[in-house]
Amino acid sequence: MAKILIGKYEATIYPEGEGYTGAISLGFGPDGKRQRLKRKGKTKAAVKDKLIKAVKDLEVGVTASENYTVREAVNDWLAKGLKDRSESTVTKLRILADTHVIPALGKIKLKQLRADHVDEWLDQLSSELATRTLRDVHSVLKRAIRQAQARDMVVRNVAELVTTPKGTEGRPSKALTRQQAEAVLTAAESSELRSYVVISLMTGIRTEEARALRWDHVVAWMPSLKEWQPVTKVGLNHEKFAIYVWRADRVGGDTKTRKSRRTLELPTLAAQALRQHHVRQAAQKLKAGEAWQDHNLVFCTSVGTQLDAANVRRAFRKITQDAEIGTDWTPRELRHSFVSIMSDQGVPIETIADLVGHAGTSVTEAVYRHQLKPVITKGAHTMNIIFGESRRVESE
Repeated sequence: MAKILIGKYEATIYPEGEGYTGAISLGFGPDGKRQRLKRKGKTKAAVKDKLIKAVKDLEVGVTASENYTVREAVNDWLAKGLKDRSESTVTKLRILADTHVIPALGKIKLKQLRADHVDEWLDQLSSELATRTLRDVHSVLKRAIRQAQARDMVVRNVAELVTTPKGTEGRPSKALTRQQAEAVLTAAESSELRSYVVISLMTGIRTEEARALRWDHVVAWMPSLKEWQPVTKVGLNHEKFAIYVWRADRVGGDTKTRKSRRTLELPTLAAQALRQHHVRQAAQKLKAGEAWQDHNLVFCTSVGTQLDAANVRRAFRKITQDAEIGTDWTPRELRHSFVSIMSDQGVPIETIADLVGHAGTSVTEAVYRHQLKPVITKGAHTMNIIFGESRRVESE
């Protein structure tokens, strides 16, 4: 068994099986056991080359085994690198990884992954995926290797060296016309999602903001006091209501940006839908009995828990189907429809930006949770003109 010196390490190469094995002594580990790095090959020369490469990795701090694959790197990242992400985000990234990354690149040893591999992989996907999805898939690989770098599993991130190509044209977001909006409102009258649809269309709030809306963030106008009071305190037997859009179904519960926090008066139709929704929810609570989980949510399941985004999408598709405008619609397009309708009615873009909570608007955020900001009434006024205060939802 010949001994050779590779760098500062003493190595041995010896026959084993149908080839040769090389071993480098790395001393003793914390458990007192001797640590050895091994490489196998058909010839002594091949084994020596592998040992030289292994020593170079050791000198730059790389600790991954020769067999550590892209699959393992991606799975390690999904397991350890997303601790601050929501369950829905982790699920989405897992699907992207399992569908597009691991099947194509998973078997490649991470140390052997080259920029050409990534280039060819992305070029193949570019004819199948929309540009945004392609960027997300590429990001999965980049972030997985970035974590591997941080843990000394690989020297460089070859995925960072590649530019994401342009993918296919994704389906552009669209907006309901006034006639389509009328049809959707009519079709929604028989749906449990009715008040969700009415308020989303009439105020332009984001879907994640609607799902997180709580009753203590709904306020009623008290003419005698000339101020807004929470409906949890004064009830819903009033004419004018507003909502504090302060929360969202996101990690941490915050809105998309701090400037997304805003207060919006509800149009008459939305106020009517809200009152009737409150009555139905009270009935649901009684029916659920001890199964009811009180999270104080305006929109919730039959037992009080938060609505699932996928279930909301399915219910909304049923409404658009009943409205005879097809099923290729998503709840977020109610927000697009709000903006479109406002714009068609000549509402200034600055006002629209305030209403939908876009960053860079003049809406201030001073002491947002402790002091009620001036309620924006332009949206409610315009919707009342368009859909008419005379429109009434039939009482149950």
